[in-house]
Amino acid sequence: MYKLIHNLKLGKDLKDALGEHVTADPIADAENEVKAWAKAKKIEIEQLKSQEKFRREFLSNVSHEFKTPLFSIQGYIETLQDGLIEEDLEMAKTFLNKASKNVDRLNYLIQDLDEISKLESGKMVLNIEKFDIVELIKETKESLDDKAKAHNIEIQLKTKSGTPCWVKADKHKISQVLVNLIENSIKYGKNGGKSQIRIFPLFEQVLVEITDDGYGIEEKNLSRVFERFYRIDKSRSRGIGGSGLGLSIVKHIIEAHQQNVNVRSTEGIGTTFGFTLEKVSQT
Repeated sequence: MYKLIHNLKLGKDLKDALGEHVTADPIADAENEVKAWAKAKKIEIEQLKSQEKFRREFLSNVSHEFKTPLFSIQGYIETLQDGLIEEDLEMAKTFLNKASKNVDRLNYLIQDLDEISKLESGKMVLNIEKFDIVELIKETKESLDDKAKAHNIEIQLKTKSGTPCWVKADKHKISQVLVNLIENSIKYGKNGGKSQIRIFPLFEQVLVEITDDGYGIEEKNLSRVFERFYRIDKSRSRGIGGSGLGLSIVKHIIEAHQQNVNVRSTEGIGTTFGFTLEKVSQT
């Protein structure tokens, strides 16, 4: 508008001042442009506010996740320094074991944060290869059977025996996805329940689903389960353990393969996580 007025002051007529964008109502056009600009700026400001809120929540969550094991380690070490080793050797060993577990928790957290950083920055290189997803699931299941038994949960693979299903993906990364999702079903499944794994060959994809029969997730929380550090039941989740980054890592890995990951749940019945992979022929 300033340029328009300036050009008119220089003696140019309205058409020359407006250039190619002359219309029958230039004032209305200018008003519409200002409104469009204001709308775009409003959207930009709302996005910046949302990003700032997410940043604050993320920093708060990271701080909390680090503080909990650090304070525990500090407490155990101070107790040992106060003479517990001389007074009660067995109790001292117990404290050292608990401190060691908290160190492991910190290490897992740092590794997962590093993994998230690489995935989000695009620095993670996928090693794409052809493999049998059924065989990989069997191997993952066997590695987690003891952990499932400790929670009194049975892992069941629902597929035709001896029937391979070939996919094209990063085998190591998909193994990580399976471990995170099966461990999640063990953590949140009910005592004495089952974690079921199903494979559905589609037209160009393979769908893998992991289902537990736990408490389920409220519908209002489903859209947030893949957020970093988001926990449905914070007190119960921290008692169970984990970095709070597993599902976020799952989402990033599957999306890096240009595939889909989803969740559906019914309170009191259970939760199902599913993801797709590119299907390839056996030959």
